[in-house]
Amino acid sequence: MADPFDLNQLQEPLNLPFPAATKQVAGMVNGVQTDVMTMNFSDRILITISQKGRLAHWLHVPLANENPGTEGSHIVSDATDDSLLPISNLTATSLLGGRVPGHETVGQLYARQIASAIVMKTPGEKRLLVVGLGLETADADRDVFFSIIDLVLQCI
Repeated sequence: MADPFDLNQLQEPLNLPFPAATKQVAGMVNGVQTDVMTMNFSDRILITISQKGRLAHWLHVPLANENPGTEGSHIVSDATDDSLLPISNLTATSLLGGRVPGHETVGQLYARQIASAIVMKTPGEKRLLVVGLGLETADADRDVFFSIIDLVLQCI
């Protein structure tokens, strides 16, 4: 009788495509290799931003707008407003990590900015955004911030 735990007897593995749409980009940010990946699931959007293989801080931002009178879509500001600021009613919450001084604030800024970009691109988006960050430092000067956001924009 055949041993059910003998790996040599297993049939050839199924080569099914992964069900989530995935996109990945890489670039140098302040001299550090930075990898960004997005995975679009039916119920959430996962974005990871990693430097030197790190993923130490996880946040989520609900994109569904449940404010009365908005028909479930976020109100996108007109061209006279400063469109570089995150949408004010998006809230980023840390799930894991972020307890290093400065990391939680910077992580929330990145997560809200990414969420705002997604909502501006697709105003009716209602999935949950999950952001994984693995930044080398919490120092986010203007050039570093916009370089990372630019990489993310290439993925969404």
